[in-house]
Amino acid sequence: MTARPVLAQGRTFLLRRRRDLVRLAGWSLLESAHTFLGGYGVARALDDGFLAGRTGTGLLWLAVAAAGTLLGGVAVRGVFGGLAGLVEPLRDGLVRRAVSQSLASAVADPARAEGEAGSRAVSRLTHQTEIARDSFAGLVLTARSFVFTALGALAGLASLEPALTLVVMPPLLLGLGLFLATLAPMAAVQRAFLDADEALAERVGAVGAGLRDVVACGGERYAAAETGRLIDAGARLSRRLARWAAVRTLALGAAGRLPVVALLLATPWLLRGGVTAGTLLGALTYLVQALLPALDALMTALGAAGTRLLVVLERFTGDAPAPPPAPPAAPALPGPRRPARPAAELRGVTFAYGPGAKPVLDGLDLVVEPGEHLAVVGPSGIGKSTLTGLLAGLLAPSAGTVTVAGPVALLPQQAYVFTGTVLDNLRYLRPDATPAEVRRAVDALGLAPLVQRLGGPDAVIDPRRLSHGERQRLALGRAYLSPAPLLLLDEATCHLDPATEEHAERALAARPGTLVVVAHRITSAVRADRVLVLDGDRAQCAPHGELLERSGLYRDLAGLWQPGAA
Repeated sequence: MTARPVLAQGRTFLLRRRRDLVRLAGWSLLESAHTFLGGYGVARALDDGFLAGRTGTGLLWLAVAAAGTLLGGVAVRGVFGGLAGLVEPLRDGLVRRAVSQSLASAVADPARAEGEAGSRAVSRLTHQTEIARDSFAGLVLTARSFVFTALGALAGLASLEPALTLVVMPPLLLGLGLFLATLAPMAAVQRAFLDADEALAERVGAVGAGLRDVVACGGERYAAAETGRLIDAGARLSRRLARWAAVRTLALGAAGRLPVVALLLATPWLLRGGVTAGTLLGALTYLVQALLPALDALMTALGAAGTRLLVVLERFTGDAPAPPPAPPAAPALPGPRRPARPAAELRGVTFAYGPGAKPVLDGLDLVVEPGEHLAVVGPSGIGKSTLTGLLAGLLAPSAGTVTVAGPVALLPQQAYVFTGTVLDNLRYLRPDATPAEVRRAVDALGLAPLVQRLGGPDAVIDPRRLSHGERQRLALGRAYLSPAPLLLLDEATCHLDPATEEHAERALAARPGTLVVVAHRITSAVRADRVLVLDGDRAQCAPHGELLERSGLYRDLAGLWQPGAA
């Protein structure tokens, strides 16, 4: 993988956000004015004021320089406001890309969906996404600051004395060139370090998933040795990164010190050419207080944040694995039909939040058939959300096994909606959905009025302006489009009215796949094929009518939800 695809997509990303860039540049121009006034005011204060015996004039020019500082403070405040328009869309896009790559990997190789591919997806969704977000924000801030600070400083030097630029620029460019020469090898080491980090995450995930098998086979030493080897590799790469950081520091010192040394060495020549003391002090002010600190920040950001950002983005721009070619169909043989694999199966599952804690689920056995609509009910705190967490792979059972056939989509009570278009939010779990598929989802869930009220599919959403119900309806549309064969709704319709909830549940149940709903209304349970009642260490699963006869707890719940229903 080279940096070219990353740079190409980066240019496209920035071109789509010209308005945010213009806003950022506008505030940054104030920084240029602040830089210009700082050095120019000092030079004029000395030459036209104090050295000429006009103290009032000198103080007035110093006041102008101080006013420039206040102007810079206002500029910085505006810059941080404009930065969000670039940083947050980048993070949202990376999260969507990581989810789509994970789903594509699961489709391409279901056997790895819960192992190393899942560990890689978690690494990208958490650690690497935050690295990219923070690195990009820091890089934009420092690059913008250097460009506009350098513009103001060089304009100030040229206005004071054009010969000053001839003295300062050559050593400045020399130090910067030495620094740029370290970027490529440092990026290679950073890339290798992230490879090792992903490999370690995959290894730990695989060992954790098969820990009991490892112990049963006596493979503890082998597993520990392999994991230790990956840890040692990461440590070696960390030391290499540290060595390159030292080289980068030397280049930084050269770029930050040589211009000052060159100015001091050229001072006799400049004085003989008629350059005044105030002009020299102004030039020194530009170097020490503006140009060199901005260069230092830029080189630090490029050397650290820049290389990390480049390497992390390479992982997100790589193509998702293509599904393997289908094997040739074997001729049908006579014989009994094999039963379909369950959509989900729990055998003897026990789960407790911490050692010694009372189990929330104790010895639970459950088989969810393909295409089934299952409702889960029970008192508050009985383990309904814990069950969905186990099915989604977010929790590991203390005992027993959980088996799921294929990827899972979990919708929690608090629906996630991000800053982006309505279409991006709907296609969050399936970025390649066609317009016709999106329309079918919108029609099936009755989302057309909501989409139009928000401004259409291409309108940008501000999540803070959406109600909880609107967020849940968009999340339900996202779930409908998801390729996951198993949908888990953990009270994901609690902010909807009963009619809207019924419409959504019927649409999701009619969608190909299996639906598991944590119900908060009796009507959700009535609509389901079967109802699972959790009651501490007991659980019963049957259709609604049977449970009314067999389960006193279910009759009580039904009576609370809808008086007289029992």
